Amino acid sequence: MLSISQKEIVSRLYFDNPWWETGEVEQRYSDYPRRSYFKPFYQLIIEHSVNRAAVLMGPRRVGKTVMVFQAIDKLLRDKIDPKDILYISLETPIYTGLTLEKIVNIFQNEFGHGRDDRVFIIFDEIQYLTDWEVHLKSLVDSYPSYKLVATGSAAAALKLKSKESGAGRFTDFLLPPLTFAEYISFIERKEDLIEEKENGFFNARKIEELNEEFINYLNYGGYPEAVFSAIIQKESSRYIKSDIIDKVLLRDLPSLYGINDVQELNKLFNAIAYNTGNEISLESLSQSSGVSKNTIKKYLEYLEAAFLIKIVNRVDITAKKFKRATRFKVYLTNPSMRAALFGPVTGEHEAMGMLTETAIFSQWVHNSNIDKLHYARWGKGEVDIVWLDHVTQRPDWCVEVKWSDNPCTNFSIINGLLEFMRKNSLDQGIVTTKTIFKEVLVESMTITFQPSAAYAYTLGANILSEDSLSNLSWRLNNDVT
Repeated sequence: MLSISQKEIVSRLYFDNPWWETGEVEQRYSDYPRRSYFKPFYQLIIEHSVNRAAVLMGPRRVGKTVMVFQAIDKLLRDKIDPKDILYISLETPIYTGLTLEKIVNIFQNEFGHGRDDRVFIIFDEIQYLTDWEVHLKSLVDSYPSYKLVATGSAAAALKLKSKESGAGRFTDFLLPPLTFAEYISFIERKEDLIEEKENGFFNARKIEELNEEFINYLNYGGYPEAVFSAIIQKESSRYIKSDIIDKVLLRDLPSLYGINDVQELNKLFNAIAYNTGNEISLESLSQSSGVSKNTIKKYLEYLEAAFLIKIVNRVDITAKKFKRATRFKVYLTNPSMRAALFGPVTGEHEAMGMLTETAIFSQWVHNSNIDKLHYARWGKGEVDIVWLDHVTQRPDWCVEVKWSDNPCTNFSIINGLLEFMRKNSLDQGIVTTKTIFKEVLVESMTITFQPSAAYAYTLGANILSEDSLSNLSWRLNNDVT
């Protein structure tokens, strides 16, 4: 039987690394807009004071490979020798069966690299290599001068194995779907649609047009490729469902956790996606999906590890947690997934309320403090978002999400918010609307009304601000787990 020769492997490496001959990355990558995460990711790549591999993980189609090529482009512009940069996609068939060390050895022999040279090696789609974490850790120990980067779309598998085997040798870097602020930046409409207000708030210059883009964001805007492709926008159900959701549900999670009944998992996810933002229980999920409650508990853990959902727990009117949490909310980490499964929405769609809440909550996926978010429900009252200080166990602020302007004139609609604020001595609260931005004083409590689209933009812009991203870079570089 014929085997692949080393000459063929080297030839393929030259094909995958065109800068070895041209000195440049393909123009399409350098022309593509950069994610807000690019700067801290690049800082992680060029950081050599800590001997660690960077593991770039996240859901499928959020731009990981593009960001890698943009980082290579920046390295070249920063005068790194092109022959000191190796990129290899491990899903390419010619590399099947090769260990990471063998690939590195071929690279070393081709250009005469020594063990102490400063080189950059990027393994794309590393989950295709069995026991990748063992091989990568060995390289980190063997070549402390090399900067090793791994990326992968099987986010649940990468995170699990990184924590199990890479402690002290890997730094995880999560790339989530686009924030609404990133989406607006990608379509180059920030100056046209957004104006900055005081105290970190942003408002709309043209609220109707901003709302149109917000609805586009709900339907397909979480994925960079979809933002620039009219074909994908028209067929988002086929693109997002088949290429993003199905591959996780039918391949990634079953292979990682040994799930035999993938249709059972699929039914559960469909039930969750349809009810994103609604309060649910294990009992109701079991009834609607036909899956046992014990199995549901395991599946929820798997789906959360895959960054498809986020579970949010309930507190009562005094912001106290429940000892036995029988009810909770489950949010999709990207509202576009619901549109892909059940069809796109319009501004008048019956699901707009919970999709708006999902979109606002999904901005927090980009923040390490997301576990401080809860919702409150008691008797006939509720509040959609409550930020709970884990030290004092007291709420710092709360938000009621609406896709309507009615609360601005009919305060009975926000009685739950007002009651919660009184009970917890909060003097400020936020209510999102459809089009209105204003502040009012209610019983000495300041209520800020802000359009939902503008509030989603405000969250994304502030969470991914220069200061926040600088703090992210510091945390990544100083992580000792």
